[in-house]
Amino acid sequence: MVTTCDATPARSVSANSFRLAPSGRVARRSRHSENAPLDISRYNDYYSAVKNPRNSGRAGKHRIGSPEESALLEVVRTADVLSRGFVPIWKISGLSATQYNVLRILRGAHEGLACGEIANRMITRDPDITRLLDRLEKRRLIARAREAADRRTVLTRITPVGLRLLGRLDGPVQRVHRRQLGHLGPARLRKFVELLRIARQATPQ
Repeated sequence: MVTTCDATPARSVSANSFRLAPSGRVARRSRHSENAPLDISRYNDYYSAVKNPRNSGRAGKHRIGSPEESALLEVVRTADVLSRGFVPIWKISGLSATQYNVLRILRGAHEGLACGEIANRMITRDPDITRLLDRLEKRRLIARAREAADRRTVLTRITPVGLRLLGRLDGPVQRVHRRQLGHLGPARLRKFVELLRIARQATPQ
């Protein structure tokens, strides 16, 4: 069964106009949870022990982490560091990382998608996809309408305003990608992506 969202009438609110500053510095963490990088504070208590067991002998026996645990910690820490590079873009555009993800998904779905399908395609799960879509609709970045063939289904489409906003973000986002990972080179990046996909495919979704 396809999960659907109720359509909410959009208010006439103009999209944010903005100009991106050519800064390579990492901005401070946002107060809003959607814009903040990943919270990995629960790993910090024992990360140093995994990295160097000699640093954690105060409480008794040294805790020896497994290679798998060490790999997970490196993935989480790296994701946190990389996500900070996009904070200035989200702040200037007025979007969160999840809102940007939704707009990217809808840009590739010309016929529109039900909210359940949007949720399935998102990089990170959002517990309240309906509220997320409400905020985008208030900015006229998306539009929702019931299907004529099936009134129970509400499809969401990106609007011309949303497309223009994404178009202005494409360049800055790609520059952050190149600055953060371009030094690895094409061959190592392909291998890196392959290993991450293998790890993900072996994990129950």
